[in-house]
Amino acid sequence: MKNLKLKSVRAALDLSQQQLAEKVGVSRQTINAIEKGDYNPTIKLCIAICRVLGKTLDDLFWEED
Repeated sequence: MKNLKLKSVRAALDLSQQQLAEKVGVSRQTINAIEKGDYNPTIKLCIAICRVLGKTLDDLFWEED
């Protein structure tokens, strides 16, 4: 499933995939794969992304039914 929440928060903060990737220590391709739903990040990476974006795990990674 695509992570549209992550993509929209990243865009709202005017961060490119490359910029976010650099801040959390992964490749741009990893961020792209997470946003497309092709990669399920580790909890450590999820927490790092949340810290950079100022959001909680629930905000970005919890899927509501």
